[in-house]
Amino acid sequence: MEGKAILFKKFADVDAYPLCIRTTDPMIAIEALEPCLGGINLEDIKAPECFELQKKLDAKMKIPVFHDDQDGTAVIIVAGLLNALELTGRKMETAKILINGAGAAGISCARLLNSFGVSKPQIFMVDTRGLITKERTDLNQYKEAFAQDGSSMPLEEAIKGIDVFIGVSAPDVLKADMVKSMAKDPIIFAASNPVPEIMPDIAAEAGAKIVATGRSDFPNQVNNVLGFPGIFRGTLDTRSSTINSEMKIAAAKALASLAKEEPKDFVLEILQKAYQGESFKLSENYIIPKPFDLRIVPRVARQVAEAAMQSGVAQVTIKDLDAYESEVFERIFQNWK
Repeated sequence: MEGKAILFKKFADVDAYPLCIRTTDPMIAIEALEPCLGGINLEDIKAPECFELQKKLDAKMKIPVFHDDQDGTAVIIVAGLLNALELTGRKMETAKILINGAGAAGISCARLLNSFGVSKPQIFMVDTRGLITKERTDLNQYKEAFAQDGSSMPLEEAIKGIDVFIGVSAPDVLKADMVKSMAKDPIIFAASNPVPEIMPDIAAEAGAKIVATGRSDFPNQVNNVLGFPGIFRGTLDTRSSTINSEMKIAAAKALASLAKEEPKDFVLEILQKAYQGESFKLSENYIIPKPFDLRIVPRVARQVAEAAMQSGVAQVTIKDLDAYESEVFERIFQNWK
């Protein structure tokens, strides 16, 4: 939490501090903080409790409350997936997607995918007991929402013919033979940290076209620092009362679009120093921007602010969004001089 507070300040010039609370009723404890804070970023609350708490807080509080472990992860994964699908000639409306891990991040990924046109029958969710289906009697309401028809089965059976694997689960659960059984040129998001569900070289050898992990030493890093600083910058600048689905969609689209824009010279210079000459053009090894891309927070903040205003949760109107994006960039750039 201390590290995340530093990232808030360094990447978005948002003043943040860690606050750990010992309580048997987090609702009362968090609600009591509202008068002195502009927003709250929750950490490490397990499912399904995190969904219950978020729903209650959104209904009662007038400041934004964001659970980065669930919604932040979903925004980054979906942003990368938008470009991965494009590169492999697929569409959100038809791709078959398996999510391994039905906790906070997995459920939130599924929800955000719904917002992008992925229907529930396209989403195959697997937990430690296998494919989540309507015949199972051990499901909470959040898992039930994504239950498939038919019989449950283990991951190695459920993954056959799947276009996209999204792992928010455990190390080394995805094997080479499973990748080989997927559809042609499959997309792999192995986001378990520090050890992914499958190592990128093994996935590639088994036929994976695009592989993303949560690690900085491999291409296509799924890192929440791509999202939460800019999301909060735009939310706070509009004094928004919540971070709604429209704002999360806007953040994902902003990140996806940036990977298609070639960085300007002074940004490119910073990126080349940080990443030692890597290419920053949309490709199989670059489906999402790098964390040190200084365009990220200004662009995400702009798109989130616009979505907040259009959806009616903003209390401050930003009239010139182009000027706002430039102002945020200059503000952030000062932190990196």
